Amino acid sequence: MDHGTLSTLRDRHPAWRLLASPHAPLVLLLHGLEGSSHSHYARALMHAVAQRGWQGVVAHFRGCGGLANTLPRAYHAGDSAEVAWILARLAQAGRPLYGVGVSLGGNMLLKHLGEAGDGAQLNAAAAVSAPLDLAAAGARLDQGLSRQIYTRMFLRTLKPARLATARRHPALLDPARIRSCSSFRAFD
Repeated sequence: MDHGTLSTLRDRHPAWRLLASPHAPLVLLLHGLEGSSHSHYARALMHAVAQRGWQGVVAHFRGCGGLANTLPRAYHAGDSAEVAWILARLAQAGRPLYGVGVSLGGNMLLKHLGEAGDGAQLNAAAAVSAPLDLAAAGARLDQGLSRQIYTRMFLRTLKPARLATARRHPALLDPARIRSCSSFRAFD
């Protein structure tokens, strides 16, 4: 890895504290854009996993889940290397391993599966609401009500995160251009 910080949440939420056997299956959740273990779908999935007596892990992508991203790179849909790194670490436990990706996390998971083939280290995987055509999804989010709701919501967290990166790595990003972004296309 590149000495960045990877944060995972493993059985820390009160609803997830059912004790799982050390041999119980492990479910990895890759969250959506700007998501975290606090996202409603993450809490619901981890609760369901715990109810089965399994163990769950929510992998927080760089800069998500409350940890700052100190490196000059961010997570992105094409980052299958990071997914592979996470899976390799979790597979070391030698237990059945399942992967779930939601939205952008689903896109990342599917890309990894396509690249890794039989070497993916997962017993099964599921992608939920994954944008398969990122350009089309981004264009749709920049229109109408989607722009008013989703784009505004995402940019409210994406812009401060990139401004923090610009402060840490001044030659990398232009803060004025980041502040002026009002669409996914402009931000991307």
